[in-house]
This record gives sequence, C-alpha cells and structure tokens, in this order.
Amino acid sequence: MVELDTLVSLCKRRGFIFQSSEIYGGLGSAWDYGPLGVELKRNLKDLWWRDNVHRREDMVGLDAAITMHPKVWEASGHATHFADPFTGCQDCGRHYRADKQDEASQSSKWIQAIRKVIEGPAGQKDPDRALRNWARSDGKKLAPNLPWVKNPDDPAPIPNRPEWLNGRCPACGGSLSEPKPANLMLRTTLGPVEATGTVIYLRPETAQGIFVNFDNVLQATRKKLPFGIAQIGKSFRNEITPGNFTFRTREFEQMEIEYFCAPGIDEEWHQKWIDERHAWYLRYGLRNENLRLREHAKDELAFYAKRCVDIEYLFPMGWSELEGIANRTDYDLKQHAKVSGRPLTYFDEERKEHIVPYVIEPSGGVDRAALAFLINAHHEEEVRGEKRVVLKLHPELAPIKVAVLPLLKKRDDIVSCAKEICAAMRRRWAALYDDSAAIGRLYRRQDEVGTPYCVTVDVQAVGDPEKGEAADRKVTIRDRDSMEQIRVPIAELTDVFPELLAGGWNRVATRYPPHAPGS
Repeated sequence: MVELDTLVSLCKRRGFIFQSSEIYGGLGSAWDYGPLGVELKRNLKDLWWRDNVHRREDMVGLDAAITMHPKVWEASGHATHFADPFTGCQDCGRHYRADKQDEASQSSKWIQAIRKVIEGPAGQKDPDRALRNWARSDGKKLAPNLPWVKNPDDPAPIPNRPEWLNGRCPACGGSLSEPKPANLMLRTTLGPVEATGTVIYLRPETAQGIFVNFDNVLQATRKKLPFGIAQIGKSFRNEITPGNFTFRTREFEQMEIEYFCAPGIDEEWHQKWIDERHAWYLRYGLRNENLRLREHAKDELAFYAKRCVDIEYLFPMGWSELEGIANRTDYDLKQHAKVSGRPLTYFDEERKEHIVPYVIEPSGGVDRAALAFLINAHHEEEVRGEKRVVLKLHPELAPIKVAVLPLLKKRDDIVSCAKEICAAMRRRWAALYDDSAAIGRLYRRQDEVGTPYCVTVDVQAVGDPEKGEAADRKVTIRDRDSMEQIRVPIAELTDVFPELLAGGWNRVATRYPPHAPGS
C-alpha cells in the first residue's frame, strides 16, 4: 500500500489536491481540489447520485441550506450531545481526541523511532542502554518532554517505568490531561452587526436538512413508504485532531441518504442498505480485502441509534470508517415534531392511521471516498528497468477519460489531426490534448493521473507525401493497465469508446489488429 506522504506528493504534483492557502503557510486540515481532483470528486458524486437517485424509483434528492434555525440543533440533540472527549498536552499545548489516542500514537514520530530502537540489534541486546543513548541524541528533538528523555541518567530501568509510553503526548512526549468533552459545532453570527446578530451553527451533518423537509418532500412528491431522500453537501465539524491528509478535516462533503420505512421492517431495510453500499464500493474498484464491515457495540452506539454498521477501509494509518449505515429509528422526526409543533407523520392507507416512519441512514464522505479510491488505485511497477507509477482508477472515476497525443509535434498535419480528434472526443468525454514531451513521457504522465486510454496519432494516420505513403486514417489506442495497443480507424473512435470506458478492452481488442507496444 502506498504511504500517505507519497500520495500527498503525487496529488500536489499532478493537480489533484493542494494545501489550502499554501502561499500563506497553509491552514491546518484545509485542502483545495485542483484541476484533476475536482474532476475525480465530481465523477464520484455523479456516480453516487446516478446509482442512488436516478436509477431508483424510491429515491428523490434535496439540497438544503448550510445555515439553519438554531432550534434544529436543539431538537436533534447536537446542541447538548454532539461532543467528543479530548485531552491536552500540559507541555506543548496540543489537543487530541481521547477516544482516538491509539490512532494518534500510530503516527507519532517518537513512538515509531523508539520501536525501531527496540527492534534493532542494540535494542535486542540491551534495550535500556539503547533507549538511554537514543534519549541523549534523537530523543531530545523528537520527544523533549518525555520524563526519561529529560533525565536519561535516572537509574530506574526505562521499560519498567509507568510513564514508559502510556498517557504521553504523541508530538512531544509530554503529560496529557484528563479527558473532558468538547462541542464540535462551528458557530457563526447571522447579521451585519455581531453584537446584535443571531448565533447560528454551520451544519455538522446534512441529515437534519432532510428531516425538517420531510413533510415538504412528502407533499410535493406523493411518495409511498418506503422511500428515501438523498443529499450531497458540505458539513463542518470543529475536529479536535484533524489530519491524515483529507481523511479528517473540519470542512468536508457528505453523501447521505435518509430512507424512510414503516416500523417493523426497518431491520430488513437496514441490512439491504448495508449490502448495497458495500457492493457499491466494490463495483468501482475498491479491493475486497481492504474493506470490512464493523458492527458498533452497544456502548458506542449514538443515543438515537438502534443499530449501526461501518464500512471500513484499510487506510495507510489502519482500518477506519469509510461510511456508516445507521438505523436512527423514529427519533429525529419525533424530536422535530415535538420542538417545532408541526406533525411529521405519514398516513398509512392500509392501517388507516398516521405513523412516524423509521429511518435508515447510509452516510458517507466524499473526501474519504476519494482518498480511498486514490490509495486503492496507486500502483508502482518496473517496466524496462524504469519505475512506472499508475493510478488504476475505474474509468468512470478517472478525471480524464482519453488523452490524444501526436507522435511528432513538428508535423503540422499530425498535430492538426490530433487536435481534431480531441475536439470530437471532448464533445462526449473529458479529453486532453498534450504534445509537451516525447511519447514515452506522455504515456507515463497519463498513467500517473489514471487516464484509462491514450490515442496516438502517428505518421501512418496522415501519410507521408514526400515518401509517397498514403494515409491509413487509423490511430493507436493504448490501454493504461496492460499497456497493450490496437489500431482503430479514426471514423470508428466515437463508436468504440463507449465500450472501452465500460470496461470492454478485451472485447474491443479482439476486433482490431494489435500494435507493437510503445513505452
């Protein structure tokens, strides 16, 4: 699996993701999606919307406002319950989520360094002496506030001390305070004058916008149970320990569904959505061995949840949540009805009574999903003695579907033909023209950004009048993953590419003659 630092470097170099406000030193946990990143993200959202809304009869969409009436958050419980336990370092002042201490420790540079010392030859022979030597050298820079680093000559054996590793700051080795709760909602003021303005919150989830619009959607669409409302939008949380690239940020984008069903069949629908959402990630290329379902224990369930299952992905920092599918029961609709004084019910024609539907909520993050697909797609291999980096993204996720490349940019006829092809392709797909390097380097560049196919225009395509060679009006199509190439008539490209982008390379390759592979 690719290391996170390697992926961060690739994302910046190739225009997927940039550090926000980088020219001013950046802003912690804030990221900007570049030219390719925004295409990847848009493709991801479009696929999710197509599969979960447009291709289902029981789904409709919504786009609710980010700022909502403050009573929404009182009713939902966020104003009083939306908090995480946090702890702070009494030496360096950094803060951490107390329930994610293990995650922070995994990325701690000084803890990783200590493990290397202990596992090394000197550590195997005499761990106490090896650790004291480390404390006198690298330890002063990596963990200056660790007690035995401050005083390496203390005769007490280091590995037997109570402050050996537990309860220490992952950044400096200092002492951590007792955990206490911290509200995660970001506040702002509505109105031109702050002193007289209304204090509101930037929404911490998109779900509540769906719940407060339940009756509006029901009256407008006349949907029958079961049915769902889907929404993609920004949310904000004042995370205590943002980090791991785009995995945990304070501003993020959610893809959420609130699926309403009659009480009594909620467990059946919950399982259906668990299975469907798990299959969706597999459908677009995430490897099965890097996905797992984790059932929430009773003591970790949200106060409103009957059951919750997380789809977890094996990120470089370990197994972490990719999407959660929760059975929220009828809590939200009842709470909003109680606080607002407006009934939020559904009239059951069979039972001839009003009922409060149960809600199944598949909730995933756009940013986390994009990160998972990038990690999953990253491959390194050796080709003819050179390292080849390739993003094996699913064609429907790939930012660029086809790159059109002239073999010789000094030949005006080749360049003109390539640009005409690219213009024709661009009417239907995200296509790119590039003549800024030799053909081998152009291929490598497209491999690294995940472009599934390259079309190369060579001398044969346009002919060579000086040598009396007629144009065959054919181009070379190169497959990213196999690097195999075929010759296809220019007139047939727009007919061939729908099949290619649907994963039909092997079928198409049987109909056209192979071409000697380039680099």
